[in-house]
Amino acid sequence: MALEPFFQFVRKLNNNRFGGLQSQNSQHIAFMRQLHREMNEYNVMEEPLEKISAVVFDIETTGFYPEKGDRILSIGAVKIIDGQMLESESFYSLVRFEEELPEGIKRLTGINNKELLAAPSLSDVMIQFFKFAQDLPLIAHHSSHEKKFMQNASWTMFKTSFKHRLFDTSFLYRLIEPQGISIKLEDFCVRNGIEIVDRHHALGDAKLTAQLWLCYIIKVRNAGCETMKDVYEKIAKLS
Repeated sequence: MALEPFFQFVRKLNNNRFGGLQSQNSQHIAFMRQLHREMNEYNVMEEPLEKISAVVFDIETTGFYPEKGDRILSIGAVKIIDGQMLESESFYSLVRFEEELPEGIKRLTGINNKELLAAPSLSDVMIQFFKFAQDLPLIAHHSSHEKKFMQNASWTMFKTSFKHRLFDTSFLYRLIEPQGISIKLEDFCVRNGIEIVDRHHALGDAKLTAQLWLCYIIKVRNAGCETMKDVYEKIAKLS
């Protein structure tokens, strides 16, 4: 019986911790639901291409298949406001990962286990990212990779769908180079005279993607597109 006060203390401690986590998660879910309601207010499809505001982002991951357990290691993003990339408006965070990181991923990204152990949880990083992005549309290079992981994380963390409008750089370069099959970011950067800096770093890749997007915006405008609606209609004709 002498141990009972100790057990009561442990149970209280665990209940407080669990209650705190529940409260935080409820706040996160409430934020996501409010954000989803606000997304409908910005009709980016009718916006002049040169005036589009968006968040260009990139993720580094342990692999390609979130449904098989691959994880997000970092998220980087930079804003385009009224057609201009603002490097001062950027976001970057590592994501906590407690398993041993494969050597190939370490070499590719420069990320190490010690950094990941000290990083915030995926739930916290996702909320920080969405607070940065707000209701702006998102842009990524070869966006199916980002989309899969964001869909998986949104549902796993918050039981909500990933509802941000997501544009792929291919939406633009397919109109200018319909025969092009390369999807490597560095290939398109070299082709367009963009200096490759911090490749395979999430924020570095986001900045490269933003520069590439703005470069092709000029090209598709010269090809007769005024809005993303025009871009979609022309892509449909190519299909």
